[in-house]
Amino acid sequence: MNLLRALGTVSSMTLLSRVLGYVRDVLIARGFGAGLATDAFFVAFRIPNLLRRLFAEGAFSQAFVPVLAEYKARQSLEDTRTLLDSVASVLFLALVVAAVLGVLGAPLIVTVSAPGFADEPDKFALTVALLRITFPYIVFISLVALAAGILNTWSRFAVPAFTPVLLNVSFIVAATFFAERFDPPVVALAWAVFVGGILQLAFQLPFLARIGVLPRWRLRFRHPGVARILKLMAPAVFGVSVSQISLLINTIFASFLISGSVSWLYYADRLMEFPAGVLGAALGTILLPSLSRAHAQADPDAYARLLDWGLRVTLLLAVPAAAALAVIALPLIATLFHYGRFDADDAWMTRQALVAYSVGLVGMILVKILAPGFYARQNIATPVRIAVLTLVATQAMNLAFIVPLKHAGLALAIGLGACLNSGLLFRALRRHGIYRAQPGWTRFLARVALSVCLMALVLQFAMGDAQWWLEAVALRKVSALAGLVLLGGAVYGGSLLALGVRLRDFARRGVD
Repeated sequence: MNLLRALGTVSSMTLLSRVLGYVRDVLIARGFGAGLATDAFFVAFRIPNLLRRLFAEGAFSQAFVPVLAEYKARQSLEDTRTLLDSVASVLFLALVVAAVLGVLGAPLIVTVSAPGFADEPDKFALTVALLRITFPYIVFISLVALAAGILNTWSRFAVPAFTPVLLNVSFIVAATFFAERFDPPVVALAWAVFVGGILQLAFQLPFLARIGVLPRWRLRFRHPGVARILKLMAPAVFGVSVSQISLLINTIFASFLISGSVSWLYYADRLMEFPAGVLGAALGTILLPSLSRAHAQADPDAYARLLDWGLRVTLLLAVPAAAALAVIALPLIATLFHYGRFDADDAWMTRQALVAYSVGLVGMILVKILAPGFYARQNIATPVRIAVLTLVATQAMNLAFIVPLKHAGLALAIGLGACLNSGLLFRALRRHGIYRAQPGWTRFLARVALSVCLMALVLQFAMGDAQWWLEAVALRKVSALAGLVLLGGAVYGGSLLALGVRLRDFARRGVD
């Protein structure tokens, strides 16, 4: 398996999902703006989405894939299938119970996650109603994560990467054709979440059947593989999801700020998720199975080389992405969101959050590479200790920044916390002898730094006056933004080529 080709496949599918995600956000921004209704929906959606990242794509996937890869490498097919059946059955039962509790306890959940809403009865009641519709999404999306872990272990990366497209399609259809049929219209978005979860699960099941690993009902709580996964999952919640916990706490802080603060952070976070998903999630997806197989085969040299490759690719792509987001933040926001009820003040406020987030983009992506370096070895204790320390530091920064910087201070705390997290993970990998740097790092970093600086200077000069982006018609903004993106990419890529960097330098095979 060529890792660069796999990365291209997963990234392209993720890119399609992100593009459709921005279409959905443009429709939401234009139709609903940034106010009471959108604040209520984003809180109602963020809670099951947080649980998805914490338990499904976070702790569960990081615990499940290494154990599954070990079974696949060392056990028979029948033993592996028994593990899959047992895990799927236990997971399904736990999810149904969690969904019922979530629906019944929606008022309490909203009180805890957005206490500032309690002072506005209409906003609080709407958030509770929306949460009761969206909460069952955790059942469908967690089963989707189970299916994705299986498919990725069998090196079927394209299917799980494409699956999130269906949620965005559900949003787009609901916002375009069904919003006016609900009172209030924002309820249509909640039902889009519910339907999107069903569509994603239904899409993956035939592919599991095609490779002969479609789970069957076999409830075995005492299966040794299930016990190991549960043991790894409990502490892994912190290790892989500290940024999501910070986002939830940020929502609590933001609920006490002026109306619109939650929405400004949401739109900025959506822009940050573009490079974080296209690059970070894609790299983490393809690296974890290979790292797990290298560990199962007792090949520490291959393990170290895989980590080195992941770090180089991350810096090659994440550093220019962070710089570009900071420099052209307003053109991006004005082009994507500045329509209808999303006014100029919303654009400037969202820009503040995006610039603050961009400070930590590289750290956010590096965490997705470095944490699997521990989880593939089924080492939970080290990243958990680091995650807890990072979470405490992030909340201390929230308290320090929220008064002078308001919502942007919350975004800055998230970014700096991610940098701290990645730095401590890297230090631990080196100290434990898990990662050993390959030759050529000094020259590589110098080339990337020079190319990024040149790109940032060109973009700053080329983007022109900020007011133009707020006043121009949509088609002109889209054309100008496309030109800026192409110009930035050409300058960065051309500079790297001139300095001797070639794509073939990053070709690498995974561990089969």
